[in-house]
Amino acid sequence: MKTDVLLGLQWGDEGKGKIVDVLTPDYSIIARFQGGPNAGHTLEFEGNKHVLHTIPSGIFRKSAINVIGNGVVIDPIVFVKELERLEPYGIDLKNQLLISKKAHLILPTHRMIDAASELSKGLNKIGSTLKGIGPTYMDKTGRNGLRVGDLLSERFNDKYRDLKDKHLSMLQYYPPLEMDLAAMEAEWFRAVDTIKKLTCIDSEHYLNKALADGKSILAEGAQGTMLDIDFGTYPFVTSSNTVSSGTCTGLGVPPSSIGKVIGIFKAYCTRVGSGPFPTELTDEVGEAIRQEGREFGSTTGRARRCGWLDLVQLKYALMINGVTELYMMKADVLSIFDELFICEAYTIQGELVRDFPYDIHESDIVPVLTSLKGWKQDLTQLTQFEQAPDALKHYVSYIESSVGVPIRLVSVGPDRAQTLLK
Repeated sequence: MKTDVLLGLQWGDEGKGKIVDVLTPDYSIIARFQGGPNAGHTLEFEGNKHVLHTIPSGIFRKSAINVIGNGVVIDPIVFVKELERLEPYGIDLKNQLLISKKAHLILPTHRMIDAASELSKGLNKIGSTLKGIGPTYMDKTGRNGLRVGDLLSERFNDKYRDLKDKHLSMLQYYPPLEMDLAAMEAEWFRAVDTIKKLTCIDSEHYLNKALADGKSILAEGAQGTMLDIDFGTYPFVTSSNTVSSGTCTGLGVPPSSIGKVIGIFKAYCTRVGSGPFPTELTDEVGEAIRQEGREFGSTTGRARRCGWLDLVQLKYALMINGVTELYMMKADVLSIFDELFICEAYTIQGELVRDFPYDIHESDIVPVLTSLKGWKQDLTQLTQFEQAPDALKHYVSYIESSVGVPIRLVSVGPDRAQTLLK
């Protein structure tokens, strides 16, 4: 069998959680391969809304095993709170949720360093979620991080103390923070005790054996392509590889095992925090999209910046990821407009640019927009794509012909039932 990959093609918040939930019945295993509690994957079904930060989005389907891969960083406090919210659903967490021993742990002092570093940047903030993600990945690459497997070591307390002392020495170079480390540590160690009771595995062996046994795997990405540490809008990016190649390093599966690459994108664009955003709308149109789409971060609550769909950016993401099929989300949000726009190219210093440029955050970019007719029709009650208004069908076919990749699914609402297969 193959490992199919599902990931975001924009700046995150594309709706990956909903789609993983919808697709889970087709897979034996759902595996998160990167990121941490900075992710906020929202699922809605049977009138209830759920937000997952670390746990894979297949957890509500009892037919699937959910694996937190080695590429993920885990904050025990956030993680245990997620577990507590799952209690009413009778999920067999011991058998249905597996954690890689190689996944790194976020310490309370990681969060302190994150907050101190972001505060010190002043107007040059990168928009960190302040969850300790960056400092944890820094310790990972610095080869002195703590991993889930270390919880089983007799030397764990010594390892924790050594890393904590290193962090406290670093914090001496920043202004004092109003954070109660002792209280944070007490809660952290209680959460660690809960993690020890779960099933921790050598996930690379588990997943490769599953493939050999004919089981299907869906790799779930977090954030989005444009937040990738290498290929995103650096330095306004996250600290991990959010693109399809991150599946191999984040799960320990070989490139030869990758099957479909499913790219998720909104019918428009959004971005949270700082950084370049060529099609951003700072007027009443952008605000209308924000309100209609409920564009507020599921993790931070911050208002998302909104703008028209950007085909320059989308084609770049398709190239980097090798996307084989597209799923378009939130088509229903654009139903409020008579006229829609799509960005076809950029004008930079008088030059027409169709390839996503290196220096996007330092350039004066003017998007070249194409006008399309809006559908001005409620889509949320549709059950088949064939029922969609002609203007929406044209919008979809226009994108397909522009990017050369088929759109297989169109989402017309937050609930798992509001999903049109094409």
